[in-house]
Amino acid sequence: MQIWAGLGNPGEKYRMHRHNVGFMVVDTIAEMYGFSPPKKQFRGEVREGRIGPHKIILLKPATYMNESGASVRAALDFYKLGVADLTVFHDELDLAPMKVKAREGGGLAGHNGLRSINAHLGPDFTRVRIGIGHPGSKDRVTGHVLGNYAKAEMDDLVHMLGAIAAEAEWLAEGALPRFMSDIALRQAS
Repeated sequence: MQIWAGLGNPGEKYRMHRHNVGFMVVDTIAEMYGFSPPKKQFRGEVREGRIGPHKIILLKPATYMNESGASVRAALDFYKLGVADLTVFHDELDLAPMKVKAREGGGLAGHNGLRSINAHLGPDFTRVRIGIGHPGSKDRVTGHVLGNYAKAEMDDLVHMLGAIAAEAEWLAEGALPRFMSDIALRQAS
């Protein structure tokens, strides 16, 4: 069993923010693979399903970004899972828009959701970093991160979310290079 947590902020007004792309990913995966309807649990929203032979719990913490770690920790503790069973989907300023990178462990890159999870569990979880691009100057970062995707980005966003979901079995297998490579191939077509 694995827990895949998408990071974001709860509520309709945040739904299309770049900072909520983690929520968008888990919603797309749930839809593509026919996961259970959402239920409230672990101070978040949980959906259960399978990707290939792997049982996956999708989690969207409803604690707001800065307290995501409390929700993730509660889920791991309940299922008696370790940090090695956790994958986190999050936005990444330092990647070009729609670029997807996955790795085990790593830094926090100023991301408050990652900082919260790190405080609760340490740094050794798998991260799927989803590029949102940097706006160019530091004083524009907050508005960019907490801004909605532009209409001109929607086709690319939908294509990227679909590519991540379509290649999710590689992620479940722990084949991160193949996961990233196949997403890039789908995005190039």
